[in-house]
Amino acid sequence: MRLYPDIPAHRAMAIAQDLVGLLLVAAFAWAGVQVHDAVDDLAAVGRGLESAGSAVEDGLRPAGKAVGDVPLIGSGVAGAFQDAGAQTSGRLADAGRSGTSAVLDLARILGWTTFPLPTSVLLALYVPWRLLRVRRLTQADRLMRGPATAERRRLLATRAAFHLPYGALAAYTQDPFGDLEQGRHDALVAAAFAEVGLRPPADPPG
Repeated sequence: MRLYPDIPAHRAMAIAQDLVGLLLVAAFAWAGVQVHDAVDDLAAVGRGLESAGSAVEDGLRPAGKAVGDVPLIGSGVAGAFQDAGAQTSGRLADAGRSGTSAVLDLARILGWTTFPLPTSVLLALYVPWRLLRVRRLTQADRLMRGPATAERRRLLATRAAFHLPYGALAAYTQDPFGDLEQGRHDALVAAAFAEVGLRPPADPPG
């Protein structure tokens, strides 16, 4: 299996693309953690309400006990204090718990939306495309490597002359068809291999 091309420029581009993909995944993960933590901090408001409810009940309970000893009205006033404390603290605590639960749910949703969702989309697009390129490079390497015979080189040169764009051929020869006609195959063979990111055989026959 060939992961990266032989040609330095092609290899650098492929490595850069892989690095960009990894950096994007890392950036999505970092953003997901930051968003989750930022929203999670808002849960402190709900926890504060819950604590305030407990404080109200703790404050009214001693007051009810203090007036409970007053003749005639003490028991009634004490009951009123206790009822008020229970109702007030209960409402505050319920509001605090509901707010905390809602904020934590939102933090989880936003955290998952920021990291796994875009990461899944990125991987769903990039991984198949990358595997296809690896497969093509591997196939090209297997098909183009073979006995370095003069006839094989002529066929590769012919393919390059008639298949590659003129701009790609111009980087290797100014007269591709003249080279093919005169049997000068080195430049055309190099162009054929470069098309798929591979180097030509090191020591081709003369």
